[in-house]
Amino acid sequence: MTLAPPSPQSSPLRIGLAGLGTVGASVLRILRRQENALAARCGRAIRVTAVSARDRTRDRGVDLAGLTWFDDPVALAKSSEIDCLVELIGGSDGPAKAAVEAALASGKSVVTANKALLAHHGVALATLAEEQGVALAFEASSAGGIPVVKTLREALSGNNVTRLYGILNGTCNYILSRMEMEGLTFEACLADAQRLGYAEADPTFDVEGYDTAHKLAILTSLAFGTKIDAEAIHVEGISSIAPLDLKMADELGYRIKLLGVAERTKTGIEQRVHPTMVPKSSAIAQVMGVTNAVTIDADAVREITLVGPGAGGDPTASAVVADIADVARGTAGLPFGLPVARLETPTRAPMQRHEGGYYVRLAVLDHPGAAAAIATRMAEADISLESIVQRRSESAAARDPSGRSGAPVPVVLITYATSESAIRAALEKVSADGHIAEPPQVIRIERE
Repeated sequence: MTLAPPSPQSSPLRIGLAGLGTVGASVLRILRRQENALAARCGRAIRVTAVSARDRTRDRGVDLAGLTWFDDPVALAKSSEIDCLVELIGGSDGPAKAAVEAALASGKSVVTANKALLAHHGVALATLAEEQGVALAFEASSAGGIPVVKTLREALSGNNVTRLYGILNGTCNYILSRMEMEGLTFEACLADAQRLGYAEADPTFDVEGYDTAHKLAILTSLAFGTKIDAEAIHVEGISSIAPLDLKMADELGYRIKLLGVAERTKTGIEQRVHPTMVPKSSAIAQVMGVTNAVTIDADAVREITLVGPGAGGDPTASAVVADIADVARGTAGLPFGLPVARLETPTRAPMQRHEGGYYVRLAVLDHPGAAAAIATRMAEADISLESIVQRRSESAAARDPSGRSGAPVPVVLITYATSESAIRAALEKVSADGHIAEPPQVIRIERE
């Protein structure tokens, strides 16, 4: 049986575009370039009729002639000249939130790429969209051009998802890739990322893991049918990662990636963002540079990995336009795949109860009995060690070939599966014993 396409006589979907930065300008270009194809696929034309941005005089490389300009995005959202608001302003509150709320309250569908807004207000906005019978679509919010939202919400609706994890920030992946391949420091790679435009002048939001956490909060809700719980996410960044950690990871058969991980455990939903050791044999370990990737574990498909550009004008705009097309053809579903009333309040799995293997790097003072004392503390916490690797620095060896320089010696411990609370308690005692010269470096190991 062949389904008839929608009638081409339908009135155009009129778009109000709030935010004309890199992504907004790309959306406008794609909609114009693909105008005929989109009309054929959706059964109706899609036309941008009005725009809003902070600076009317800025040259964005796109022709704005014939478009109604609004200085106030909330006025744009309420305007009778549009049927759908595309919000690309950014920020969890302020004009972005006000404009989206105004559009939904006015009975207009909303397409947004705003991860921070959804992480903090997604459930309330989805409730408003349901009440008004309009769409709230956000494919571009979580992994740029990778269609992970549709995959979780639609393609995997017959699956029970048990875990998802991914590289959700291209800036961090670029820095870690360069550090690994070239032996550079975090600071040197960050400066280069800023020069190339991959990192902001203030990179804190990216490199300390908050950007990844916002994206993870959205994906967790879609994966497990739960209300967004961004406050439950344990967050660590990559600024403490040293070249030695990447070198040791390589020798031990791992790569270090900043991952966002959500998993259903015996104690609840575990959400965490942190540097992670991943086996080189895993699909996600092969993802280098600014590329993003998401791996989903589910009962029917077992494991799938989606890889692609996670940021940038055209990739993100591609996801925005896909959502606009769904609104045009009337196929945009419930924002989180379930009615809001059926989204569960998640039980938070405490990070202290996380279980897995650990990489621990210690700067051990060259004192008699230090190594034995550290091993004893691990044993007292019921932590079994898979391997112990000792590395004397080349400079120390050159100064004193006998090996008795007195300088701290890097010692790396790889543990079998243990708990977060056990590893932290053992290391607290190791530090109190006075055998290490600096705080321990702890990196969790993610299983395949």
